Amino acid sequence: MANAVIIAALILICVFAVRSYCKKLKQGCCGGGGDQVQKTGPEDRDLTHYPYTYQIGIDGMTCKNCEARMENALNRQDGYYAQVSLKKKGAVLHTKQPVTRDDIRVLVAKTGYTLTDMSEVGKNG
Repeated sequence: MANAVIIAALILICVFAVRSYCKKLKQGCCGGGGDQVQKTGPEDRDLTHYPYTYQIGIDGMTCKNCEARMENALNRQDGYYAQVSLKKKGAVLHTKQPVTRDDIRVLVAKTGYTLTDMSEVGKNG
């Protein structure tokens, strides 16, 4: 009797795992609905207006849609210009004002990812 209960539980787990996997195949790895997320840049694209530059590490991005979502979230912030790289698992962030690690950590977390590291690359001007 105990074996039958264990086998039934394993079958249920397998069924839910297969359904979840099929859903991911259909909707994309991060539930993007299969549609390609379009990157949007900041209104001000002149890098000379951004004197502060940071290299940030981001964990949890798994596809181009993740990359686009993270870049869009950063670029929507006033005074931010970001270029996110899925391959490098991070971003180069240019800002008009200095920012703190905590500011970026919260923004990255709200987007669904994890800030792994952050360092100031340079200050222009």
